[in-house]
Formats: sequence, C-alpha cells, structure tokens
Amino acid sequence: MRKYFFCLIITIVCTVWGCNTASEQSGAGGGKDIIVSDSTGWALLPFVKVDSVNPVLQPGVGVFADPIRKKKIAWEEKDVFNPAIVVKGDRIYMLYRAQDKVGQPGGTSRIGLAESEDGFHFTRSAEPVLYPAEDAYKKYEWEGGCEDPRVVEDDKGAYYMTYTAYDGDKARLLVAVSNDLRHWVKQGPAFAKAYGGKYLDKWSKSGSIVSTYGNDGRIVATRIKGKYWMYWGDQNIWAATSDDLVNWTPVEKASGEADPIALRGQALAMPDLKIVIPTRQKKFDCDLVESGPPAMLTDKGILLIYNSRNIPAIGDTSLPEGTYTASQVLLDKDEPTRIVHRMDDYFMKPDKPYEITGQVNEVCFLEGLARFKEKWFLYYGTADSKIAVAVK
Repeated sequence: MRKYFFCLIITIVCTVWGCNTASEQSGAGGGKDIIVSDSTGWALLPFVKVDSVNPVLQPGVGVFADPIRKKKIAWEEKDVFNPAIVVKGDRIYMLYRAQDKVGQPGGTSRIGLAESEDGFHFTRSAEPVLYPAEDAYKKYEWEGGCEDPRVVEDDKGAYYMTYTAYDGDKARLLVAVSNDLRHWVKQGPAFAKAYGGKYLDKWSKSGSIVSTYGNDGRIVATRIKGKYWMYWGDQNIWAATSDDLVNWTPVEKASGEADPIALRGQALAMPDLKIVIPTRQKKFDCDLVESGPPAMLTDKGILLIYNSRNIPAIGDTSLPEGTYTASQVLLDKDEPTRIVHRMDDYFMKPDKPYEITGQVNEVCFLEGLARFKEKWFLYYGTADSKIAVAVK
C-alpha cells in the first residue's frame, strides 16, 4: 500500500449480508480485482491489499537484555504479527507481537513498537516496550509471553492496551496503561475482580473496546449508557463492561436464557457467559470467531471486524483446513449484545504466499484499524509470521 495505489496488484473478495452485486474490474497489472459492493451500507468495505509494499513488517534483528533470562535475546527474530495501531499527530504507531526462538511454546512473545509517516514504511524501536519481567504478572506471562495487543485512548489522552498473557497453559486478558506508547504500566488481569475472581483463571483474550474513530485518527473509548463495553474471546465472542477501562465484568446470561449454540471447548468452562457472536455451521466461521480491532461506534450501530477459523467438515468446503478469514458484524449501539446485521461471508482471506505459508498456515488475522490521511488502513498478521496492510 505504499505511495497510495501505484503499481498495485490486488485481490480482495468481499461478500456482504444480503442482495449484493458483484463486479470484476481490470487490475493495475493486467489482473482482475474482484469487488463486491455493499448494498446495505453498514459494513466498512472494500479493502484492498497493497501488494507493492506487503508485508510491511517482517522479523527483525533487534536484541535486548531480557530481565528474566538475564542475557541478551534476539526478541523478534522468529516472527512478527498481530498489530495494534495508534494514530498520533501525523504518524501511525504500530504495537506488534514479536517472537524469539528461545522461549516455549513456540518462542516467547513481546510487544514491539514501530512508527511510520505514510502507513507503509515503518521504523521499529530497537527494544520491546511490553514484555514478561520479574514482576507481579510473571506468573501469567512467562514464558509464553505478551501477545496480540489492541490499543485505545480515554478522553484525556491516556492509552489503554488489552493484551493476552500466556503462561504456556492458559491465555488471560490483561490491561496496561501508557501516556506515550513507550512506557507501559501493567494493570493485571482484566477480570480479576469480577464476580469474586470467578473468571480470573478461565481462558480469555482478544479484548476489543468499543470506541469512536475520529477524523484525526484517534480511537477513543466511548461509554454507552454510562459503561465502557468490550468484545472478547476466541471461540465465541463474549462481552464485558467497565467503569474505568481497567477492571472488566463479563456479561452473563439472564436467568433462564438459552445459549444460541451448543457449548464446546473453552465455553464449557464458562457456561454462565452470554454468547454475543456465535460460530455458524456450514460457514467460514464454523470453528472459531475472535475479536479484531477495537469495535467502532457509528450512527448505524457498533461495527466489529472479527476473525474466524474454518473446518471444511462442518464449515466452508472451499477453504482449506484451519483457514483464518475475516468478516464484519453490526451490533445495536443501545443494546451492545444484540446483533443487527452480520455478513454472510468473509471479506478477506489468505491468498498471498506470505499469508498461506508460515508459522501457522492459511492465516489473515486482522487486529489494527486506523483512519489516516483520509483513508482507512487495516493491518493484519499473515500466517503468524509477518504483518501486512489493506486500504480502503
């Protein structure tokens, strides 16, 4: 996506809820761009992958003194993926997950920082900005690490990061706060205080806080009826509310409320939770749904871009086993657990070599969205190995 669209050869498949009209147009390199119009108007479409610059970030050579191992570690030499995005002034800042080749399982993850003047070329900081250390949170973060950040601001300009801490056995959703994106203060598990700690040791991750996306690029957490809202989870998508963006209370079902689907996997250990966005049989999102970038509060509702995993035996037979695609759902802005519209198909899938082959094959995992230079920039992890961008 560099220099805004020259020498661009893109393929993007967008299919939206109900009565869509597809059209093919000749691409810049003589190929075909497949574009499906959004007749409903609620979805944020279409996005095009910018092949002229992708992937925009690859594993790096940075080294830092790890406070736990007490030696220097090449902290991002294995893989980089799943970024959060912040616009500050005339720059885009990317906070991304990076893995070394030392930790288990699969390499310890830390959060790195890179910045860009155009959204395509990034200069990275030499050392990570959030990582496991000899602190009160080591028991949650070591040695799997700190994964998959998402970042929003409050109305005073402080930054709040939700991230996944992984101890090698269990994922937990944690929160950190910063005033400058470089120095982060860990706040601990998001659900530690809710219901007397009922969900502290349950599997949780992928916190997408409902926010207003300003024309200046800022993503500001916005209250709904006095509460902040967050979508979270990576099998089904659940919800939580907060008064302070640090301590969150998962939304449970009303008395007698039935589940929309049969519980399985991690959901069996959390049967009281209200499933907001379930998986769907015979579709691309049959096996798993997982929150993407911070949810966007709009006049039409709450727009959530979400990731999904497919198993052909119970889902989309045209997609390979384990394929991660992305879709969108619109929720009621007055009742944030009620679905208003949901796309019937994915709008992005792996179709580039760096998306198809990597640490985990067949993955486009969307996590960072920003309004920048009068365009929408959507950043995503590719095959859990690199980072790419698409633009609307």
